[in-house]
Amino acid sequence: MSFFGKMFGGKKEVAPSTGEAIQKLRETENMLIKKQEFLESKIEEELNTARKNASKNKRVALQALKKKKRLEKQLQQIDGTLSTIEMQREALESANTNTAVLTTMKNAADALKSAHQNMDVDKVHDMMDDIAEQQDVAREISDAISNPVAFGADLDDEDLERELDELEQENFDKEIIGIPEPTHTLPEAPTEDLPEKAKEKKKTPAKLSEPELDDDPDMKQLLSWAN
Repeated sequence: MSFFGKMFGGKKEVAPSTGEAIQKLRETENMLIKKQEFLESKIEEELNTARKNASKNKRVALQALKKKKRLEKQLQQIDGTLSTIEMQREALESANTNTAVLTTMKNAADALKSAHQNMDVDKVHDMMDDIAEQQDVAREISDAISNPVAFGADLDDEDLERELDELEQENFDKEIIGIPEPTHTLPEAPTEDLPEKAKEKKKTPAKLSEPELDDDPDMKQLLSWAN
C-alpha cells in the first residue's frame, strides 16, 4: 500500500506473522551484506586508481578519491541499516519465542482446567475421609480376627506359671545338683547267670553216668581205692 493510501484511509493490509517478518528481515540482511561486500571492493578499486594516478594524472586521482568517499558514505549507511535490522530481527525472534511459550502455557492451563472441571475440592476431601475411615475399619477387623478371644480363655495364668516353675526346678536338679529322676518301674531281674556262678560251673566236673563208670578201668580202680 502506498503512503498516501495509508494516510487517507485506504484498504488496510494484513500484518504479517512474526515468522514471516523474521524471514523478510533475514533476506534484507543478506542483501545488505552482499551490497556491503560490493562497496568494499569498489572502495579498494578507487583507492588503487588514486594511487596509480597520484603523480601522473591528478584529476583522475581526485575523481577516484571523491568516488571513494561517496562509496564509504554508502557503506557507512549500510552498516547502520544492518545494525537496525539485526536488532529488529532479534526483537522479533524473542517475541516469537515468548509467543510460543505463552501459547504452550495457555494450552497447558486450559488442559488442567478441563481436567479439574468435574472435580470438587470438598468432594475430594470427603472421599479422602472415607478412605481413612475404611482403613481404620479394616485395621479394627484385622485386630479382632487376630485376637484369640475364644481360644485359651479358660486357662489360669497362675497354674501355668506354677507348672513352669516345677519344670525349671527339675532342670536345675538335673544340671546343677545331679539328682537322678525317680524311676516309676523296678528293674527286671537278669536272665543270665552271674559271673561267679558261671565260674563255679566251669570248675565243677561233669558227673559221669554209671555206664560210663563201668566202661572206664581207671575209674573202677579209683572207686575201689576210695572204698
